[in-house]
Amino acid sequence: MKPPIIVFDLDGTLVDTAPDLLDALNHALVRAGFDAVIDDGFRKYVGKGARVMLERAGEAAGRPIAPAQLDVMMGDFLDHYQANMPGRSRPYDSVIEAIESFRSADYLVAVCTNKVESSAVRLLKALEIDGLFSAICGQDTFPVKKPDPGHLTGTIDMAGGDPRCALMVGDSETDILTAQNAGIPVVAVDFGYTDRHVGEFGPDKVISHYDALDMDLVWSLLSRAA
Repeated sequence: MKPPIIVFDLDGTLVDTAPDLLDALNHALVRAGFDAVIDDGFRKYVGKGARVMLERAGEAAGRPIAPAQLDVMMGDFLDHYQANMPGRSRPYDSVIEAIESFRSADYLVAVCTNKVESSAVRLLKALEIDGLFSAICGQDTFPVKKPDPGHLTGTIDMAGGDPRCALMVGDSETDILTAQNAGIPVVAVDFGYTDRHVGEFGPDKVISHYDALDMDLVWSLLSRAA
């Protein structure tokens, strides 16, 4: 029998990456002749990816960005972001302790993110926590990405787990939809990157701190799903 598995989203769930992503956003904007933006109002777009962040910044400035220019700005964004990892990005309080607790109880742990796989691996290596995960899967690891359930089930399979004994942890509607589409219970953190409260999307549980992600909670959700 395969061990149980917990799959984490990355940005806004496992690691607070917003400061560095916003720095990269402003780098790309300024190079393209736009004014830099401030955190307030843009942090909520972090979970939607760099392209959406750039598009929203252009709309806010009254200068919609043409596709060709957007491609150039995406390159500037990614170059700056990857060159400065891990920057100010840090794992959320107590998440590493929670992961280590589950690993000591023979749970598998994996990452399923819509970040490009190479960026996800590079960030986790820079933070020296990549060894905690049995699989790190990004938007380009499989032919599909979240909210397609195949991204989550593919991650579980790559980690050596079983979707019938799996839990997703995320911070956004995309994460919750992915888990629901896969028939997998999902815990949502309420401190991540979303423009609406995660409770509105119908997760199985909402937590405000990783102290709440304990064995009793996880096992109750896995038992209910079995």
